[in-house]
Amino acid sequence: MLTGSWVTRDAEETFRYGLKAGETARPGDVWCLSGPLGAGKTAFVQGLAKGLGYDGRVTSPTFALQNMYEARLDLHHFDWYRLLNAAEVQELGWEEWLAKGVVTAVEWGDKFPKLFPPSVLNLAFEVVSEGERRLVLTADSDKAGTRAEEMIRCWPP
Repeated sequence: MLTGSWVTRDAEETFRYGLKAGETARPGDVWCLSGPLGAGKTAFVQGLAKGLGYDGRVTSPTFALQNMYEARLDLHHFDWYRLLNAAEVQELGWEEWLAKGVVTAVEWGDKFPKLFPPSVLNLAFEVVSEGERRLVLTADSDKAGTRAEEMIRCWPP
């Protein structure tokens, strides 16, 4: 297992981590984002979208469950907060989206970790203080480890 850890001082800095992830993204990157409400998951995805070249508004798909952003590499943004079981995730076309090779980011992905491919990049957000967040990146496979090593080299942005 490969792990890296960083502390961000505010939402803008968390956004910049996502921006760097988007700028260096590869087709098929899959991000599993976990952490409590308000920890920075959406700020990271906003940066990710911007780094991919998307200039529009990016919001958490808490009620829509999924949003798609067309960019240099398309971004598919899921939020599993309200889902009760893995079957509901499958009904969203989860496997079909993964097969398309788009960049995928899933807020609350830790609810159903077995649905992710071995190449998943796990990014946990921990609240340290009022504005500070600890980002912990882990990769459990060789393919994910290679991508995680790239992120570790370019973070902090």
